[in-house]
Amino acid sequence: MADATTAPLPTLIVDDEPLAIDRMKVICADLPMIRVVGTASDGAQALDRIAELSPELVLLDLTMPELDGLSVARRLAGKTSPPAVIFVTAHDDHAVEAFDLDAVDYVLKPVEKDRLQRAITRALARRGTEMVADAQSPWLEELWVPHRSELVRIGVSEVGRIDAERDYVRLYVGEGGGARSYLLLQTIAGLEARLDPARFIRIHRSIILRRDRIIGLRHDGLGVWSAETADGKTLRIGRTYLSKVKAMAGR
Repeated sequence: MADATTAPLPTLIVDDEPLAIDRMKVICADLPMIRVVGTASDGAQALDRIAELSPELVLLDLTMPELDGLSVARRLAGKTSPPAVIFVTAHDDHAVEAFDLDAVDYVLKPVEKDRLQRAITRALARRGTEMVADAQSPWLEELWVPHRSELVRIGVSEVGRIDAERDYVRLYVGEGGGARSYLLLQTIAGLEARLDPARFIRIHRSIILRRDRIIGLRHDGLGVWSAETADGKTLRIGRTYLSKVKAMAGR
């Protein structure tokens, strides 16, 4: 008998395009870790089918008329033991909102079998882990960022610096030869509100640093201060943020 982590996940496919549903069913038929129990062509029908079939996983299109995928996920989030959600979409600009709704993953169309399989593996791992609600952090722990033709998941603990670039933020990840950066459609203020202030601090209107990346503060004269970082950079501290940065250093 299959155990709780290996039994196929009863799965509902939701998409307003019949051809997209047909293609997803073909892909799912080759994935033994799931079992398609039904489909829905819009958000309202999806909620009805979820109540009727009690799927453990929903492959949910984001862009649907009237009740879209985000709205469906918001309604599910308020229920006891809701199904896991994997968003399936042609657009990459809702990843942060999707993560806030505790989605398992965010898969871009056209869906590739290997990519969907990785997302489903995450759903199975989540099912096999007992989640204690009051032990969950209210802060972001992971982010999805566009990279080539898909979205990749990055642990927030890997991000050392965040710079504002108009309506985007640039995330600097890793160190040394493995350092890389990603652009994410999100304002710096919006992202700051989701980050744990015990781990990150905003030092300028356009810069957030992970606290453990700051190795020193330097007074440049005339009330101007800079933060020195572990990678050898010196970044000016904005006057608005100076008192908070000094408080971090016990000054």
